[in-house]
Amino acid sequence: MEENLRNFDKLSKKELFDLQARAGWSLVTEEMVAAQDYFKSIGRAPTQAELETIAQTWSEHCKHKTFNGPVTMVKDGKKEVIKDGLFKTTIYKATKKLNKKWCLSVFKDNAGVVEFGQGKKWALAFKAETHNHPCAVEPYGGAETGVGGVIRDILGVGLGAKPVVNTDIFCFADPDYKAKLPAAALHPKRIFRGVVDGVRDYGNRMGIPTASGAIWFDDRYALNPLVFVGTIGIMPTWAIEKSVKAGDLVVSIGGRTGRDGLHGATFSSANIEDASEVSAVQIGHAINEKKVLDAMLRLRDKRLYRGCTDCGAGGFSSAIGELGGETGVRVDLSKAVLKESKIKPWEIWVSESQERMILSVPPKNLKEVKKILEAEDCEYSVMGEFTNTGRLEVYFGKEKIVDLSNDFLHGGVPKMMRKAVWNTPKTKPSRIKEMKNYGAVLHKTLAHLNTCSREDVIRQYDHEVQSGTVVKPLQGVTHDGPGDATVIWPASATGNLKDYNGFAVTHGLNPAIGKIDPYQMALNCCDEAVRNLLCVGADINKTAFLDNFCWGSPENPKLLGELVLCAKGCYDGAMAYSAPFISGKDSFYNQSKDAKGNDVAIPSTILISATAPVHDIRKSVTMDFKEAASSVYVVGVTKDEFGGSVTADILGLKNIAAPKVDAKAALKTYQKVYKVISGGLVNAAHDISQGGLAAALSEMCFSGAYGAEINLKKVLTEGKLSDGQILFSESACRLVLEVNSENEKAFLKALKGVKLSKIGQTNSTPSLIIKGQKGAEVISEKLSKLKKSWRDTLKGVL
Repeated sequence: MEENLRNFDKLSKKELFDLQARAGWSLVTEEMVAAQDYFKSIGRAPTQAELETIAQTWSEHCKHKTFNGPVTMVKDGKKEVIKDGLFKTTIYKATKKLNKKWCLSVFKDNAGVVEFGQGKKWALAFKAETHNHPCAVEPYGGAETGVGGVIRDILGVGLGAKPVVNTDIFCFADPDYKAKLPAAALHPKRIFRGVVDGVRDYGNRMGIPTASGAIWFDDRYALNPLVFVGTIGIMPTWAIEKSVKAGDLVVSIGGRTGRDGLHGATFSSANIEDASEVSAVQIGHAINEKKVLDAMLRLRDKRLYRGCTDCGAGGFSSAIGELGGETGVRVDLSKAVLKESKIKPWEIWVSESQERMILSVPPKNLKEVKKILEAEDCEYSVMGEFTNTGRLEVYFGKEKIVDLSNDFLHGGVPKMMRKAVWNTPKTKPSRIKEMKNYGAVLHKTLAHLNTCSREDVIRQYDHEVQSGTVVKPLQGVTHDGPGDATVIWPASATGNLKDYNGFAVTHGLNPAIGKIDPYQMALNCCDEAVRNLLCVGADINKTAFLDNFCWGSPENPKLLGELVLCAKGCYDGAMAYSAPFISGKDSFYNQSKDAKGNDVAIPSTILISATAPVHDIRKSVTMDFKEAASSVYVVGVTKDEFGGSVTADILGLKNIAAPKVDAKAALKTYQKVYKVISGGLVNAAHDISQGGLAAALSEMCFSGAYGAEINLKKVLTEGKLSDGQILFSESACRLVLEVNSENEKAFLKALKGVKLSKIGQTNSTPSLIIKGQKGAEVISEKLSKLKKSWRDTLKGVL
């Protein structure tokens, strides 16, 4: 390494690439050449710490190069050049065009921030992260530190928000996966258990409810699981803005620095190989982070620091470098509090050891800052000061190991044109005819991995801590039914028990649709997220989205083509639902070689997380049927749409058209439905998604204490459909509502013009009876048996 550094200006392109490969920097040749040109221009050789800094700062994980770089897209032979990159032309463009005044801080800090409650006193911060690569090689530690990292994002937005709820969404292979795995790969069941344990332990020990999530199963996640973790926090509006001034002190608080997490950012910016080291995975310590949280909220409320950020990917190099990016900064790494003595200066600089935050503290406040940190038993070190030089200067004692221009470090990464290709596949309608035993198909549907109960996972988490979880992740009479969304009342953060403002949080996810149509996958996920919010009584007129893209290699033109279509779907979804994106994340290179040496990429996956206000949490709605003799309505039209459905998987249907979303029409419908739900005219609401109408009705019945008698002839359909198509179609934009007789007249009046069908009523019998279009019973099943099929699939996995 030393010889290469001395001769850095003379290295050929091949030698530059080989150097970065040996060092684990995950840079391409053009980026190494740009670094070489910079050091030639200043007339000296680089230090290892400087190249490590450049590698971390320019990593895909930190710089989002795929989304920010130009793309040439060829769709069905037609060429399009996206010069300004996908982020500016889709995600950010939608938010900018919508220009919602209730969006207070978007895409410029560690999380997105929107208004919360009345009087403009409070704000809500939301961020979701991925920790996919770490969880593939060390599931418990990867999940634990993923949760810790996203909590610190919330602590690091503005001057800090108090976390009030965590979210968790996982994509795994079948826990009973039977295929041969590569020698270094962990079995999906072990990954499943480790990830759940890691999320559980960190959130529970932090005293933050984990109350909203989902799990998706597909065997193409066997080598690369996806672990999305999120946090929502509440902060005073005065704390949204941060600043850094020359002369402020660089104060590190929290965990000690060690060799864990070295090259974490670059590790997450490349394919997982057999040689991937567990040392790239950080080591979490939730109690240390709880000390940091408690200390920061006290410091914030006394306004003792001007700015803050978390040490995540890239460690000090990223946190200190970004915080001082507009001013300049000078630090001495010998001041850092260490876990071990045998650690090199550059390792201190780029280590991703956990539970660390960086504060910008005016010197006059240091004494009081120290007093509070010591009272909270939170370790700290004063590492340097912010300057007005526009340079990043790093010392170890008297030795200068980094001296870089901020302009080059943050703006010098070259943008490279990437090629994307998409050829629209030929698809067809399902044309499902009558089935011999609809009841048996319903049981299989409820037992399917992507429909069945997640209770054993949810019960691992304390979702009641802070006493604000109004609508639980498990709903119904015995608190074991599936919910569409969670409603949180953050009185623990506001301190006002007379203010009943809350918020709902939920997600939209369906990678199976993405295999057919990535554009429609994005729209379906947007639609599902909005419907889920609607079903608990949230004000969907103030829906805020988060985008989370997880993909294989963007260097693969086909996969990049899928990304382009998905991003465009996100743009159209945001515009149609008038729901801006406030934050997001991307994770690439989620692919590995299987046991035969073939490259296997995950299914291209978009997660849409969403939140919206609930203006009075006492009026929230859950999905279980509430009483007998109520009318059951379906909102929306059922179509022959089975692409990506549970039924298509059960029946082995191939090349089936994906559900198409008419988002603009759907929003008009949802706005009217919101009025009847918030007006107290609806007893229960449930979206129709995985498993179709039959699954939705089953869940509403067995989660409550009431059965139902349904007539499929009454269901509004597009064209002539078979009973099977009506029962199991997964057409978008549909939901089931329960309305009692006293409210029915007002309900129908309010929903005049809405595509609506009354399909039956609830009763006091413990059965679901569904009559076909010809009048004969096609399903007559006891609720206890349906519930058993739904509950048993994942029993014993944890």
